[in-house]
Amino acid sequence: MADKEKPLVWLGSSKKDLMALPTDVRKFFGHALDFAQHGGQHDAAKVLKGFGGAGVLEVVEDDVGGTYRAVYTVKFEQAVFVLHCFQKKSKSGIVTPKEDMEIIRARLKVAEALAKEVRHGKANH
Repeated sequence: MADKEKPLVWLGSSKKDLMALPTDVRKFFGHALDFAQHGGQHDAAKVLKGFGGAGVLEVVEDDVGGTYRAVYTVKFEQAVFVLHCFQKKSKSGIVTPKEDMEIIRARLKVAEALAKEVRHGKANH
């Protein structure tokens, strides 16, 4: 069976933010994103609540420096969109901070628009 790799599309500052994370965390997130690109789901990837369904996933990794998260969507067939990479600084348990949820929501809208553009672009050629 041919394994078609979806491209990764980095939204906003997500790639720059990922590159600022500790090396081991970056490698772990890269591995999880590679799974997503090939249609799989890494064991560490969980559905991020608040987005209605399984389209938005997050990978959480702990390091001596803290807890880090990478959020991406596999909702669109055109690509895997990386929405946000960040260090969780909230002291309120496992809840994703409101500011981070707002960034994810805004970038998900951008991903939706880009996917639609690609879809219609392909239809016009």
